[in-house]
Amino acid sequence: METQEAKQCVRQWLQALFTPGADLQAVMAQHWPAEASFKIAYPFDNQDRDGATQHYYEPLFASFPDIARREDIMVTGEDEGAVWVGITGHYEMSFRKSWLGIPATNQRATLRFGEVYRVSDSGLTEAQILIDIPMLMTQAGVNPLPPSLGSELPVPGPATQDGLLQDAQPLDASKKTLTLVDDMLAGLGEFDGKTLESMAIERFWHPSMNWYGPCGIGTTRGIAGFQQGHQRDFVMAFPDRAVVTDIRFAEGNYAVSSGVPSMRGTHSGGDWLGLPATNREITMSVMDWWRREGDLLVENWVLIDLLDIYRQLGVDVLGRMEKRQAGSAQAPA
Repeated sequence: METQEAKQCVRQWLQALFTPGADLQAVMAQHWPAEASFKIAYPFDNQDRDGATQHYYEPLFASFPDIARREDIMVTGEDEGAVWVGITGHYEMSFRKSWLGIPATNQRATLRFGEVYRVSDSGLTEAQILIDIPMLMTQAGVNPLPPSLGSELPVPGPATQDGLLQDAQPLDASKKTLTLVDDMLAGLGEFDGKTLESMAIERFWHPSMNWYGPCGIGTTRGIAGFQQGHQRDFVMAFPDRAVVTDIRFAEGNYAVSSGVPSMRGTHSGGDWLGLPATNREITMSVMDWWRREGDLLVENWVLIDLLDIYRQLGVDVLGRMEKRQAGSAQAPA
């Protein structure tokens, strides 16, 4: 399977899936084998084709009947002989029926997504999907998470507006982007456990970089903003963090990394996400899209399965949300 053919395979499936009135089961059966692997954000977790249809897609379309995709970045490439396609963007829809206990607003809603697909000569075989559920909770007014350190603003697409990569990209540009990302990630491993300066991230990042994190962490600007709004607390909280599995590929000036899960670490070094150290070892599902300009990274779109992380740290976010709703309903007027 050539990389550009892989993009077309994914596009055909998504076009069929989001055709109004589509028969979801028929579309899924046409484009996916029964044993296909769907690794989806908590609480959906790992599913085969029929499980993903029943537990993820059918409720999604029932709650958001006019759901539509707005894709910002679509990148394809190879990793260890497999061909992958990575897409990030937003769903736009009317919120008509409660979903995951989040009450319907009957208003316009948006939901950020990240998807990475494995495509073989026989077609689609694996999907990794993260969605920013706290973002939807916030729009419904029921987000129980503590305030983000970063800014909670709408996440834009690339400043260059060229993220969909309609044409094949120069191989040397793709190699340069992937090498820069590899070197940057290796640099993060140079953390001495004491100072952020030990990682010297200015070797890899533009001074006015934008880091677009998930709801619950937020967006930051500039190296100092990134360190203050996310990196400092994270690396201090998980001093033994390490990669579990990592799909990584690049196309032109863009690179993608994904793993569900992708990292592990022990929450032993300090507060993170409003929680004191729990000394629990957890895994983390993370997706990244990077954009390179010249010799530096300038934009980074990040999705993290925060609900799963909180679950492993002993907090049931969905349960807490429902309890607060029940308490509000019982409160005297």
